[in-house]
Amino acid sequence: MAAMFVRESPLLGAVGHVPLVEITAIRALAPACRLFATVEGLNPGGSIKDRPVARMLLKAMQAGHLDGGRRLLDSSSGNAGISYALFGAALGVPVTLVVPGNASRERLDRIRASGAELILTDPLEGYDFAIGEARRLSREHPDRYWYCDQYSNPENWRAHYETTGVALLRGITSTTGRPPDAFVAGIGTGGTLTGVGRRLKEAHPETRIIAAIPDVFPGIEGLKPLGQAGDLVPAILDERLIDRRVPVRMEDAIPMCHLLARTGLFVGPSSGALVHAACRVALEDGLRCIATVLPDTGERYVSTGLWSGHDGR
Repeated sequence: MAAMFVRESPLLGAVGHVPLVEITAIRALAPACRLFATVEGLNPGGSIKDRPVARMLLKAMQAGHLDGGRRLLDSSSGNAGISYALFGAALGVPVTLVVPGNASRERLDRIRASGAELILTDPLEGYDFAIGEARRLSREHPDRYWYCDQYSNPENWRAHYETTGVALLRGITSTTGRPPDAFVAGIGTGGTLTGVGRRLKEAHPETRIIAAIPDVFPGIEGLKPLGQAGDLVPAILDERLIDRRVPVRMEDAIPMCHLLARTGLFVGPSSGALVHAACRVALEDGLRCIATVLPDTGERYVSTGLWSGHDGR
């Protein structure tokens, strides 16, 4: 049945067909290490969230959760919301999204353009408040909404186990003749770290899994500052996989984004943060081959001032 839905919407069939690139920009920072990443901004919806959202949506349709005009409901900081809205529109599924009000204008406009219903929450309350609001709506209106719950849905991490992890492992091994020494990921829902981490450690148990964690709230768009008081730990996150946690700051992510842009990789701040963390562990731990992901595109952050003052030199 999944194949039938993919045939009906070629957009879903395009998910995950993104290039694996070597990030040469780090050579001056960590000359002994080779860093590889998938360019997730080239997915149809412009981010890595297309992978889990496409799978969760197809599985929900197969199970009949969205029959009778029932609306798909979830919370999102923005990128998953775009994926839900895009694929929902392509498949005729009505979508309602609870999004913190500080999501970038580009994200909100893109979601609205696909016809999804937006419920904005107080940005000072953070991502976890938006999750709580989605849960409340699903409890109070079970006939109107089916709650996808990307933070607890196991199809989230399975998408990365079956696609992202495979792409990184095969691509890097075929290029270098060896598996990566480490994989660096952020934690939003925990799906990427859990799915890719399980795939890599099953193939090569010595591969280290590195979690890049923002040091302060609200931190970096899409990355949770785990460990702060009251911060919810996503149900699908397998913390046993994590070998090291590296603090990251916007002050580190922004110049890295500018450096990447000068090599043709126009990406958002989470990408800058992950590349910064990879450079740090390469130098401190003597790693020679690292895998990561570039979660989204830099166009999504123009209104935030990310690129202000960039002189192009």
